[in-house]
Amino acid sequence: MYSCQVINENPGSEEPDGERTRLSKRAVVDRALKLADTQGLDALTIRKLAQDLGVTPMALYWHFRSKEDLLEGVAERIWSEIEVTVDPSVPWWAQLRGGLESLLRALRAHPSAPALVLEHEKRNEAALRATEGALEILVSAGFDAQHAAEIARSTLWTGITLVMSEAGYHPELSEEERAEFHRRNEIYLAMLPTARYPRLVQCAAQMADCDPDFHYRLGVEMFIAGVRAMAERYGSGPAGA
Repeated sequence: MYSCQVINENPGSEEPDGERTRLSKRAVVDRALKLADTQGLDALTIRKLAQDLGVTPMALYWHFRSKEDLLEGVAERIWSEIEVTVDPSVPWWAQLRGGLESLLRALRAHPSAPALVLEHEKRNEAALRATEGALEILVSAGFDAQHAAEIARSTLWTGITLVMSEAGYHPELSEEERAEFHRRNEIYLAMLPTARYPRLVQCAAQMADCDPDFHYRLGVEMFIAGVRAMAERYGSGPAGA
């Protein structure tokens, strides 16, 4: 843990002891993640974060040399929430499913997570551990290195795609704004010419909005079913094992 203190912006006066504060690197990262989630990544700057923490920007440079360095730390914080458990007593596909579901929980918990994970995919220890776990599951299931690598990559992208493809995915909007967005979209689809777009009109409500639980459950089921089918097709391992 590093120690940093509020720097007295008035060099002519002595800094009172009451203005000293100690910040751990984790405390800075946690506050940065909260700021990114509530105000967006563009709002996450060293100056804004320092203001939010009640310190001067210089105090944060004890931990992070630049905004890019800070974003690396926030990305690792998100990756650290993803759990990939390698347990030989559990079917390999159930282990892979658990990892994907853990990824989805982390991505859904933080509106800023998809962009951060995309930008900082494998540049930190937590990301490497998660990827290593996924590869271990797949190789142990019988997939060769090429298949294991592609499936591991696809697992990450499936999680990101499921989050960003959720109907009305606009993390910058409030609940009221999202509801209005869904309403307007449903009206637009429902008013299309029925003769030309009968199915869009029929499915207007479902296309404009979705049941999140159903959306994610179906997405995970399709992905895992596809990987298990590949295991059977290529003889990479017993699909039911």
